[in-house]
Amino acid sequence: MGNFVVTFARGFGTGGKVIASKLAADLGIHCYENRILTLASQMSGLDKNVFQEVNEKLRSSGGFSSLMRGLPRSRKYISRNEKFVSDDKLFEYQKQIITNLADTESCVIVGKCADYILRGRDNVVSVYIEAPRDFCIKRTMENMGVTEKVAEATIKQTDKFRADYYEYYTHGNYWTNPVNYDMTLNSEKVGIDNCVAVIKEYLKIKGLI
Repeated sequence: MGNFVVTFARGFGTGGKVIASKLAADLGIHCYENRILTLASQMSGLDKNVFQEVNEKLRSSGGFSSLMRGLPRSRKYISRNEKFVSDDKLFEYQKQIITNLADTESCVIVGKCADYILRGRDNVVSVYIEAPRDFCIKRTMENMGVTEKVAEATIKQTDKFRADYYEYYTHGNYWTNPVNYDMTLNSEKVGIDNCVAVIKEYLKIKGLI
C-alpha cells in the first residue's frame, strides 16, 4: 500500500488541530502544520537554484520529513491578528515542501491550502472541521485563557485571515466551500474523538489503510 495524506482545514476554535494530531497519532504517522511555514521561511532565504538542488537531493533520500522533525512543534494556539499580506515566494516553497511530503510519506497536513495543492490525487483525503460559534468561543476561552470578547474577536480575525489566504492562493476559491473536501464535520455534534473515528473509517472505505 502506498503513501496517503489527510489534509485538514478548520475554523479557529473548532478543535481541528486536535483532531488532526489525534488522527496522526492513531495512524502512527506525522502531523505537519506550522513546521511547514518555519521550514519554508528558512528555505526562502536561499537562492532559488540552491533550493532546487536541496529539493532534488531530499527527494532521493526520503524528503523533507527529517528536516521537519528537527524543527520545534508549537503546542499553543496560534491566532492571526494581522491582515493577510501575500508572499508568493514563501507560498511556492511551502507548496514544494507539501508536494514532497505527499510523494515520500504518509502524513497529516493542517492548513496551508494543502487540499488545493494536492487536489486530484487519489491518495489524498481532505477534511474540513467546523462548529457553531458558541462552541468555538468556549474552547478558545478555555485554551487561551481569555475573555469571551477577546475569544470572539480572535476567531473572527483568524478565520478572516485564513479565508483571505485560501482565496488568494487558490485563485478565487473559497475556504469553506464543501466541494473542496471529501467531508465536512461538525466537531461539536460529532465530538472530537468521533471525528477521528469517522475519518479513519473513511480511509478504510477508500482503501488507504
